[in-house]
Amino acid sequence: MAVKLRLERMGKKKQPSYRVVAVEASRPRTSAVLEVLGTYQPRGISQAQPDTVVTIDNDRAVAWLKNGAQPTERVAKLLKVSGALDAFAASKAP
Repeated sequence: MAVKLRLERMGKKKQPSYRVVAVEASRPRTSAVLEVLGTYQPRGISQAQPDTVVTIDNDRAVAWLKNGAQPTERVAKLLKVSGALDAFAASKAP
């Protein structure tokens, strides 16, 4: 079973928010997920906080990466921002 870490779109029309999920690679975008790893809000939480917000459970993300899950390009960038990709590289190095 090939697993991918990818984004699942949520939110209203023209107000996207995303979940970072682990899902079987052959499944459609909105299918059943194996685990929700975090969220990504590209437009911020409110007008008072307009910056993007990334919230990822780094321990679970590293565990999925160790088990062979492949992140998409965008999720790889988000994992780098959250520090999970660096933690995975550190655990992999001798």
